[in-house]
Amino acid sequence: MRGEYMEKRRKSAALLPVGVFLIFYLGLGILFEYIMKIPMGFYNVPIVVAFLAALLVACLQNRKVGFDEKLEIMGRGIGDKNIITMLLIFLTAGTFVGVVGRSSAESVAYFMLSIIPARFAVAVLFVVACFVSTAMGTSVGTITLLTPIAVAVSQTSGFSLALCVASVMGGSMFGDNLSFISDTTIAACNGQGCEMKDKFRENFWIALPAAIVSLILILISSFRAEIGTAVTHEYNLTQIIPYVLVLVGGIAGFNVFLVLLTGIVSGAVIMLAMGQVTPYEMLAAMGSGVSGMFETCMVAVLVAAMCALIRENGGFDVLLDVIHRVFKGSKSGQLGVGILVALLDVATANNTVAIVMANPIAKEMADDYQITPRKTASLLDTFSCISQGVIPYGAQMLVAISAVHELGGEISAFQIIPKLFYPGMLFVSSLIFIFVIPQKTGK
Repeated sequence: MRGEYMEKRRKSAALLPVGVFLIFYLGLGILFEYIMKIPMGFYNVPIVVAFLAALLVACLQNRKVGFDEKLEIMGRGIGDKNIITMLLIFLTAGTFVGVVGRSSAESVAYFMLSIIPARFAVAVLFVVACFVSTAMGTSVGTITLLTPIAVAVSQTSGFSLALCVASVMGGSMFGDNLSFISDTTIAACNGQGCEMKDKFRENFWIALPAAIVSLILILISSFRAEIGTAVTHEYNLTQIIPYVLVLVGGIAGFNVFLVLLTGIVSGAVIMLAMGQVTPYEMLAAMGSGVSGMFETCMVAVLVAAMCALIRENGGFDVLLDVIHRVFKGSKSGQLGVGILVALLDVATANNTVAIVMANPIAKEMADDYQITPRKTASLLDTFSCISQGVIPYGAQMLVAISAVHELGGEISAFQIIPKLFYPGMLFVSSLIFIFVIPQKTGK
C-alpha cells in the first residue's frame, strides 16, 4: 500500500516542471504588468528562458534514469514527425508573411469603407478583420494594422471607440482560429495529426454562426449612434492576390507547403513587378519573416522535450486519471479538452504556447474519449481563441490599447471587453457543437 502511495507521489511530482513554468512566466508577467506597470509586461518575460528553467527541473527529476538516457527521451520527443512538420510550416509561413508584407490589410479596409455607407462602418471593420486575419494568419498583426483605422472611424463617424476596437479584435480572432498559416492552426493540426482542410471544415461551421450573430449585435449597437462622415483613403488591391491564393489553396485541400510556396512566389513577383521592394529588400524581408518565427519554433522544441520527460516519469498518467474522474463520456471529454487548453492559455497569455503544451495530453484524451483528430484540433484552437480573445493581459488586448494610446486616445481593457461579442458567441457555438450536434466519424 505504501509502495503504491510513493509511486503515485513520484508520478504527481513529474508535473512539477509545468508548475515551475507557470510560476516563472505568470508570476513575472503579473509583477511586470500590474505591479511595476511596465507596458506589455507579460511580453517582456522571456518565455524561452521560462521553458528552459522548467526543462532543467524535468531533467533533475527521476535519478533512476541517467542523463544520457534522458537526452535520448527528449530527442525522441523532439524528433516526432508532427513536431518536425510543425517547425517547417512555421518557417515557411514566416517567409510568406515576410514576402507579401502587411500593407494590403489597409487597402482592403479602405476599399470596403469607400463602397459601403458610413452607417455600416463598424460592421465593415469586423468583416475586414475577419478576412485579413484569415489571409494573414495573425490576430496581433491584424489588430496592429486595423486599430488605427478603427480610431479614425470612431473619430469621423461618431461610433463608440470601444465598439470599433472590439469589432477589430473580434474579427481578428475569427481569422486566427481558421487561417491555414496561423501558428495556432499549424500547432493544433500537427499536434493531433490531422489535415488542415479537415480542421478548417470542422472549425468553420462553429465559427461562422458565431461571426454572424456577432455581426448582428455589432449592427444593433452601431445603429444607436449618431453618424458623421465616412473615412476615405487611397488603396491598392493587387497585393491581396497572394493571400487569396493561399486561402483558396488551403480550402481546396492542397498540400500546405505547396500552397505556401505558391503564395511566396506570387507575392515576390507582384511586389517586385510593382516596384514595392528591391530584390535585396525582398531577401531581407524573407529573413525577417523567418526570424519572427524563431521563438515559436524554440517553444515547440522545448515543450516537446519537456513533455517527453513528463510522460516518461508518469506525469500524464496522473493528469489523465484526474481528467477521467471529472469528465465522463465523449461529449464531456471534448469539453475537458477545451477547458484544459483554455486554462493553459489564461496562464500563459499565448494561445500558440497553450496549444503546444496541451497537444500531447489532448492526444491521449482523444484516444480515451474516442474524439477524432480533426475535432480535437478544432477544440484546441477554438477554446484557446475564446480565452485569448478576452483576457486583459493578452497580446491582442495590449496591442489594441497601445495603438489607441499612440494616436492620442484613451481606452482600457474593461471598456473593450463588454463589446467583445465574438469570443462569447464562439463559446456558445462551441458548446452547441459539443453537446447538441453529433460528432462525425473518421479522422
